[in-house]
Amino acid sequence: MARVLVADPVEESALQKMQNAGLELVVRDEEKDGPIENQIKGFDCIVVRSATKVTKEVIQAADTLKLVVRAGVGLDNVDIEAAEKAGVKVLNTPEAPTVSVAEMVFSLMFGLARNVAQADSSMKGERWEKKNLTGTELWKKTLGVVGYGRIGQEVGKRAGALDMEVLAYDVIDIEAACRETGAVSVTLDELIERSDFITLHVPLLPQTKNMFGTEQFKRMKNTAFLVNTARGGVVDEAALLDALNEGLIAGAGLDVFESEPPKDWELVRHPKLVATPHLASSTREAQSRVGDLTAEKVIRELA
Repeated sequence: MARVLVADPVEESALQKMQNAGLELVVRDEEKDGPIENQIKGFDCIVVRSATKVTKEVIQAADTLKLVVRAGVGLDNVDIEAAEKAGVKVLNTPEAPTVSVAEMVFSLMFGLARNVAQADSSMKGERWEKKNLTGTELWKKTLGVVGYGRIGQEVGKRAGALDMEVLAYDVIDIEAACRETGAVSVTLDELIERSDFITLHVPLLPQTKNMFGTEQFKRMKNTAFLVNTARGGVVDEAALLDALNEGLIAGAGLDVFESEPPKDWELVRHPKLVATPHLASSTREAQSRVGDLTAEKVIRELA
């Protein structure tokens, strides 16, 4: 019987599916079980979310490990190189939260455009500040989507309902995806200079680290907004704070941060920033899909 270590919480229905498939599950309790390196021996698979780090040391400590399944989109908490060297297969479930993340992008864009957070704070403080909170429409504005993969395309499709012009940039060929969604493939420079809203959908890699910094903010319209629901390190947070203070851009919406939770809250407190605690995939529907897909992949690989 294959043994599975569930290191981070997943849906109860997913656990039941794996048990029904004849897998032996051990749900990890970090406080009781101690370092994961001391627990990994004897397991064929480990299931993680974002909290548990599957480091080189963890993989080297394993003796029967064949599979790592990340229940979610990214793989930056798994040492892919070490896994490959050890012959351990690594999978994730990027398809599960696509719709939820795309909808979150529009939540942040609408919130920024219509000053929702400021208005709510004002009303809770018993202040009626209608004249100071005039917003802007999304209708017929230009939306720049950086990273036109699964989530970027879902954002592009929904932007069509608002008659937005969608500019898309990616390092891979996206011409077919653009034709299907009505977007226009452009260079990153053109996207930055023309867009009224920019949304980021790229993984955190050495080449995307701080890809939006001072140079990019200076080239954006001073009426433009930046939204990041991808990975915190893609945006240079110090440069963003300066850009907001100097009026280089109109505002930003961040669901992800370089350190989570942030170590320095100055940026989060900025009046031109809407901040949420990594909620983009936190919907009941997305979590259910994550659990189902995780169980399916574990069962398929260990069958």
